[in-house]
Amino acid sequence: MQDQGREAVERIAGAGSRMLSELGKVIVGQEAVIEQIIVTLLARGHGLLVGVPGLGKTLLVKSIARLFSLQFKRIQFTPDLMPADIFGTEVMEEDAGTGRREFRFIRGPVFAHIVLADEINRTPPKTQAALLEAMGERQVTVGGRTYDLDEPFFVLATQNPIELEGTYPLPEAQLDRFLTSVVMDYLGPEDEARMVRRTTAPEEPSVEAVLSGDEICRIQQLVRQVPVSDNVIDYAVRLVSASRPTSPEATEMVRGKVKWGAGSRASQALILAGKARALLQGRYNVACEDVRALALPVLRHRVITNFHADAEGLTSQAIIQDLLERVPE
Repeated sequence: MQDQGREAVERIAGAGSRMLSELGKVIVGQEAVIEQIIVTLLARGHGLLVGVPGLGKTLLVKSIARLFSLQFKRIQFTPDLMPADIFGTEVMEEDAGTGRREFRFIRGPVFAHIVLADEINRTPPKTQAALLEAMGERQVTVGGRTYDLDEPFFVLATQNPIELEGTYPLPEAQLDRFLTSVVMDYLGPEDEARMVRRTTAPEEPSVEAVLSGDEICRIQQLVRQVPVSDNVIDYAVRLVSASRPTSPEATEMVRGKVKWGAGSRASQALILAGKARALLQGRYNVACEDVRALALPVLRHRVITNFHADAEGLTSQAIIQDLLERVPE
């Protein structure tokens, strides 16, 4: 590879810097959140975005779509939403001249490059499963015909953690379909003051496109070609294995506070996301640092705490932090 590979890595790293610069025009703070979402997209995965209302989740996803000059659609999930409302439906049309009737498929909002599935836990399991199937297969079947979804295809689903009444929490097995779970938290006082000043000013900043859809597809292919050493793979596997209470590598906290640990898909996600992060930082190799940096978003929705942890107010995040301290590189 050599020269061509180095040039490609430098281009991606330069694009990464421009992305952060452009998003900084409209999004104040949240640098770690932005990096994790971009890493998820470049790794060809899907993300779960968790945060209370009013933090700018929708604005962030819209801005990322503009950043890549991609088609963006938002689906507001409600208790009466049906799979046909996501996929689309067939309608009967009659030709005025010949009187001939035929079915025509009208595409739903899932036919976009970036789909914001807003409050996915507000819709019944049937509709949730339909979207998750489209995420996994990257195609939908309606009326016996299969339609491929355009590439790149990226779903970012949001969950509101403060309202649970009338919701349908995603089962643990379905949460595992998301490559990362990104938590968007409150801004600090200084960042919030900057945000208020900027969003209430007369001029409204806009984001300029940095990459096209075709370029993203090429980067997604390049991500899988990034080499990774046996040492880094071994570290990622040991970290995931240590999250399982029945594993010999499990820590004392895991044995006492975890009901179910992360599965093998988590090890794959750590390495794949690590490759994307390495490219964004201008490196053509994955380091243990990448695995550590991505452990929280990759594992927090895959480590399920038991009632002992819940009684003590111990979260999966605290358990993962403990694993990072105890599992050596």
